[in-house]
Amino acid sequence: MLMHRTHAETGSINVSGGYEAPAPMNERASCHETTLICSAFHRLPIDIGAAGAKCAATNRSAVEDSSVMTASKAVMFALLASSFVTAAHAADCPRKDALGTSRVMTLDPQAFPRIGLKSFPQTLPLADKEVVLTFDDGPFPATTTKVLAALASECVRATFFLIGRNAEANPGIVRLIAAGGHSIGHHTWSHRPLDRIGEAQAIEEINRGIAADEKALHGVATSVPSTPFFRFPGFASTPALLNSLQSRGIAVFGADLWASDWNPMTPEQQLNLIIQRLDYEGKGIVLFHDTKAQTAKMLPAFLQYLRRNGYKVVHLAAPRTIKSSMNEQSRPVRAN
Repeated sequence: MLMHRTHAETGSINVSGGYEAPAPMNERASCHETTLICSAFHRLPIDIGAAGAKCAATNRSAVEDSSVMTASKAVMFALLASSFVTAAHAADCPRKDALGTSRVMTLDPQAFPRIGLKSFPQTLPLADKEVVLTFDDGPFPATTTKVLAALASECVRATFFLIGRNAEANPGIVRLIAAGGHSIGHHTWSHRPLDRIGEAQAIEEINRGIAADEKALHGVATSVPSTPFFRFPGFASTPALLNSLQSRGIAVFGADLWASDWNPMTPEQQLNLIIQRLDYEGKGIVLFHDTKAQTAKMLPAFLQYLRRNGYKVVHLAAPRTIKSSMNEQSRPVRAN
């Protein structure tokens, strides 16, 4: 299934009808944000990476600039909240009334190679009113940090499917996602529709994206993913690519419902739409885009709705061992 998306802030439809992912906004653009974090919140136990350290060392004079402080708010809040989420990993969320993460499901790609009823006949074994939150296309400095802050304020963990070139441009934000306890999946290098290019090109697009994500996260470029989760851009898969990913022990994600946030709408309209769809479905894997300003603005209210209406958030974790290539052995942990 291929959805033609119009990303007003972050992308466009090209003349042939394919989605063009946004050009990455790199950490140079958010350099002042890192400077303020390093100066005012240097005691935070979060590694913002070498890029952030270099940035801080060369731009400390910008700390007092009021425009810098305004631009930095989202990142500061996300960093502060991420320290809270670290505590929440031990079921010690500082807000007793927070939504929280109700349980962790370890996903076995062998048992669940393809999930999400919008694309496949199988989905996760969720109970009624259980949801899995997923975000595509980041990291994007202007919005991903706000999404992270909203999740952290409710002690909620999600799964982010990263575009490789965005991860390469923003490794500090990739590590910030991981510091919040979130899972990092993969979404190709540049968001090309893989059903419209040759198989070899498509595999290169997948592997290059994984390698960029892994380098941003762990400092080593490898096409063997530490978290074997993948989502096709626009859900545009092919049988050959699905089989290739399954042979590598990589689970392919569709979705059970989505917010249609690729369409321009107000945060209030988007909130009403996703609430209506979730209440109808009753549970499922929910797709958002952390590159969308309307999603970042809507998310706090959506999380509050989940809490007030008895919904529970399930977090997906990678198995302890995975089969990442035809030549590797594995004993995956099954979903629980």
